[in-house]
Amino acid sequence: MTKKSSDKKQLVRISKTGEISKTAAPEELLRDLHGLIEKSRRDVARAVNMGMVFLYWQVGQRIHKDILKEKRAGYGEEIVQTVSAQLSAEYGRGFGKRNLFNMIRFAEVFPSPEIVQTLSGQMSWSHFVEIIHFEDDLKRDFYAEMCRVERWSVRTLRQKISGMLFERTALSKKPAKLARQELAALREEDRLTPDLVFRDPYFLDFLGLADTYSEKDLESAILRELESFILELGIGFSFVARQKRITVDNQDYYLDLLFYHRRLRRLVAVDLKLGKFQAAAKGQMELYLRWLEKYEQQPGEESPLGLILCADKSDEHVELLQLDKSGIRVAAYLTELPPRNLLRKKLRDTAVIARARLEKESGSK
Repeated sequence: MTKKSSDKKQLVRISKTGEISKTAAPEELLRDLHGLIEKSRRDVARAVNMGMVFLYWQVGQRIHKDILKEKRAGYGEEIVQTVSAQLSAEYGRGFGKRNLFNMIRFAEVFPSPEIVQTLSGQMSWSHFVEIIHFEDDLKRDFYAEMCRVERWSVRTLRQKISGMLFERTALSKKPAKLARQELAALREEDRLTPDLVFRDPYFLDFLGLADTYSEKDLESAILRELESFILELGIGFSFVARQKRITVDNQDYYLDLLFYHRRLRRLVAVDLKLGKFQAAAKGQMELYLRWLEKYEQQPGEESPLGLILCADKSDEHVELLQLDKSGIRVAAYLTELPPRNLLRKKLRDTAVIARARLEKESGSK
């Protein structure tokens, strides 16, 4: 029998003669026991989730196989209706008609049981339901792998989809073959690349800036809303410094913001610009990166990367300067979001142009 005292937990012992003695419970022992219990609970929950997800995949695959065998029009609807009524009566609403159709779709778009088992280690059935109806398989695989790697909750996944994260990554602008290779590397080697991390444009509407503002106003607003800014940058970024002083030949320069990305193992220098991207910004950022490489980069880290955030990207300048070869990314930022349909169209058009350019470059080599 145990009870709490005002300052610490106590063990109550009753001897054979009926005498009661109290001994303070060792805090280290309790801490270890709490840890064992919580770990066991997590392991059990994870095992139950994996088992349920894989069962749903097997159910979907089995029904799908039966539907393919029977080529009669309307058979799928009939068999799902019949099976749903029977299973729901025996096992509950988890096997309702709508969920059975989700299971069939699940088996169709994730045909590999090995991939399903790997993903289900981090993704629940609710995660899968959010992405299985995407027609773009690259988009679907991107969100699945990012859920696995970054351990997104269902709510976070919905926010990322709503914020058009995939459409804003460099991956979405690559030819399908190259994009699949990059996703395969992430799946098989857990290798995260800058094209999966950086995005364009960045949504900074949470800063609440007025119609006119200075670079200092922009920087101050970012620091004021640093948590939201890092969430927009993506998981893995850690804030290092603002107005980082860089001294070259007794001349001082100041880098707006400095971050570190854990999975990339790189420092990331961020330079803020109010207007259109200008060619001169490349030389300035290259100076910052080489200085960071010389004085700040630690053993085992990759070379620093630069991110120039501008009000307007100026695509032809970026293309001609071949900034990727210098480890520099240029992205626009939006302090006010346009209508979603307009933004989606703009992102789609940008992706088409970028893919065509990359395919042309690869064809000329």
